[in-house]
Amino acid sequence: MTPMVFHAIDFSASQVGSGLAISALVGTVVRFLSGALLDRGLRCSWPVRATTLLAVIADITLFQSSNYSSFVVGEILLGAAAGLYWPAIELSVPLSCGAMPSGRGYALVRSADALGFGIGALLGTLAAAAGHLRLIYGVEAVCMMLLLVLVSIKPLADQRTFQRNQSRQSSLELRQIFSWLTPLLPVLAISIVATGILSLEQSALPIDLVRGALDRPGLSESVSGALIAFQLTLLVFLQWPIGRWLAERSVRFGLSLSLSCFSLASVLLGLSALTRHGAVLVMLALLPMALAQAAFLPTATEAVIEETPAEHRGLAMALFSQCFAISAVVAPLLGGKLLDQQGHGVLLWLLMALACVLILPTAYRLRPRFDASGHAAIRLQNQTAPSGIDVQGIDTVARDPSLFRS
Repeated sequence: MTPMVFHAIDFSASQVGSGLAISALVGTVVRFLSGALLDRGLRCSWPVRATTLLAVIADITLFQSSNYSSFVVGEILLGAAAGLYWPAIELSVPLSCGAMPSGRGYALVRSADALGFGIGALLGTLAAAAGHLRLIYGVEAVCMMLLLVLVSIKPLADQRTFQRNQSRQSSLELRQIFSWLTPLLPVLAISIVATGILSLEQSALPIDLVRGALDRPGLSESVSGALIAFQLTLLVFLQWPIGRWLAERSVRFGLSLSLSCFSLASVLLGLSALTRHGAVLVMLALLPMALAQAAFLPTATEAVIEETPAEHRGLAMALFSQCFAISAVVAPLLGGKLLDQQGHGVLLWLLMALACVLILPTAYRLRPRFDASGHAAIRLQNQTAPSGIDVQGIDTVARDPSLFRS
């Protein structure tokens, strides 16, 4: 809702985009710091506590903001809060799952996220209809204070003593520190494309809807907010069944489905500018957009777990959440400039659809390397079994055969 708040006081799309980009840039640095500290033994609850305090200060700043400088200050604080929060909360999920598969745990957490986003969007829509859109910052501040109380009463589960010892031992060999990074790069590349679309949905799409495009007339702030709330409401209902369904399948299937739906949604958003009834196409586009988001969020996080050894998962989660930060830096800037230069989002959305198609083969080639507890997969390639049976290309997992569900 932030783009609509500051568009209402005559901020340009480039100004809003640059503010969001600065926020993401700050989050970039803080994510690495949070991930490194988590791998060195920092309990997951502490970054979450710090997040709540920074977020409350940011909400107060943005609520009172009337110029670009104070807007940037508020966004910097929000970026720092997000940078602390995401690596810690993502790492805490498999640590809290116990005997439950981590894929199902991530599906449940993403369902809770979707419910929170949906409620927030609904409250934002009501605030926009009442002419007091900035009340969303008050709602967020109250939620952060409740989170602080909750995590203080019941800290996040964290039993990683053996992992911290392993981390100290492995840090003695410089060449091995980032040896785990290469297999993770395809997941990160896919995540940058997907999170780029999610970032544009939050930054460029609200402005595109309010301004109008080519033949599609502009929509009021309340109607635009209602459309976004509609998509988030769909996400609330889709997240758990889709996430649970995909938890029984491979991450390559889930990510391929997500990218395909993102591409379809982007095409529909681009085509919506070419007709006077474009609002109908926008609403149709939000259906595959919600499905894509429901498929991507739990599956991509589980892919990070499957590609990373246990002692490096704090930094791996920082890198994964960094994809959101990178996308939030690049996507709003490019999206804002394209919207300002062309006056519509046709090229922007078609480019995102093309990016999804180009990265799709990368998702299909993903294979798991570790299970949720960090045990390595035994990869039997270019070998021959004692019986003479060729097992080339066969992957087996010693401790979790369910990793190869399709």
